Amino acid sequence: MSKELFVVPMDLESANDWVSFFHRHHPPVVGHKFSLGCVKDNDIVGVVIVGRPVSRVRDNGWTLEVTRLATDGTKNACSFLYGAAARAGFALGYRRIGTYILASEPGTTLKAAGWRQIGEVKGRSWSAPSRPRVDRHPTQDKLLFERSA
Repeated sequence: MSKELFVVPMDLESANDWVSFFHRHHPPVVGHKFSLGCVKDNDIVGVVIVGRPVSRVRDNGWTLEVTRLATDGTKNACSFLYGAAARAGFALGYRRIGTYILASEPGTTLKAAGWRQIGEVKGRSWSAPSRPRVDRHPTQDKLLFERSA
C-alpha cells in the first residue's frame, strides 16, 4: 500500500461528480480553466477545480481561483491539491491563484501549501431587488487566501 499521492488531470464532469458527492456546502461549477485529481493507491481521493476569479476586481487575466476542492478525508490531500493547482497555474503563465474559505475554517491546509491570507470578505447574498436569486451557498464571512508565482 503506497503512502504517496500524485496528481492526474480531470475533466470538469468527473470533477463535478466528486464535488456533488463530497463537498460540504457548494454545488458543482459551470466552467473551469482546469481540474486536477489526487490519487492514492490507484483511487481518486480528491479533486480541485480551478477557474477565473468570481470577483471582477481580481479577474485581471493573470489570476486564477480555486472554485472547488473536495476530498474523501485522505490525510494531506487538501494541501497536496492546493499546491498542485498553484504549480499548474504558474506553469500555464498565471501569476496569482486565490481561494475563499469560510471564516470559521482554520486554513491549515492552505498555509501548509504555502498560501497566505490576504483579506477578509463580509458574507452577503447575491440576490438584489433588480435580480432576485436563491442563495445556494453559505452567506457567512469569508477569508481570502492567495499564492503568487
